Amino acid sequence: MSLLKVEDMHVYYGNIHAIKGVSFEVNEGEIVTLIGANGAGKSTTLNTIAGLLKPRSGHVIFEGKNIVGMPASKVVSLGMALCPEGRRVFQQMSVRENLEMGGYTRPAGEIESSIARVFKLFPRLKERQKQIAGTLSGGEQQMLAMGRALMGKPKLLMLDEPSMGLAPKLVDQIFEIIVELHASGTTILLVEQNALMALHVASRGYVLETGRITLADDADRLLADDSVKTAYLGG
Repeated sequence: MSLLKVEDMHVYYGNIHAIKGVSFEVNEGEIVTLIGANGAGKSTTLNTIAGLLKPRSGHVIFEGKNIVGMPASKVVSLGMALCPEGRRVFQQMSVRENLEMGGYTRPAGEIESSIARVFKLFPRLKERQKQIAGTLSGGEQQMLAMGRALMGKPKLLMLDEPSMGLAPKLVDQIFEIIVELHASGTTILLVEQNALMALHVASRGYVLETGRITLADDADRLLADDSVKTAYLGG
């Protein structure tokens, strides 16, 4: 069953045509990945879906409802969460306060159980729950950003470059958590420059080049595709 469907979406920055008729869908229970080079339009696509940018034309259908033009706060309350590129945690707040901010759409009585779930996924955050977020390492801040996005119990979790700038060991850890979240029932739309890792965890993938989707297939087929290997997999 389709959870998210993007139809012929066009996004502009002034006169710059950044997204050129992008269409794709994410079915319930899937991990779908968008791969592409820097500047291909991956983050713009996620930000538009999340309501942070408004497309010039096209539709974003979430659970059968067109959400184009809906404020980002309302999109969150529908069950969609974006973990943004560059982490963007609240630097001056503690770890726990960041998580509480992520749960603002949830009933007050559910906040503690949501925090407990995040701490189970990210034991390091439990150890550092009173620590100011700006003093955490890059990997810990990424865990916090993901945990904060999970506080709203999203039906669709969108992850924008979760491995960016992390040491290889931490990258492995983040991807293990993505697999665990998926196994627990979370549908995930993953934007990732590390195409190899992304395609290994995804069921399907789309290749985005200069604002257009140029290839769409099952993840294992994309892994075996010569053009994908050459452009994104170091082959």
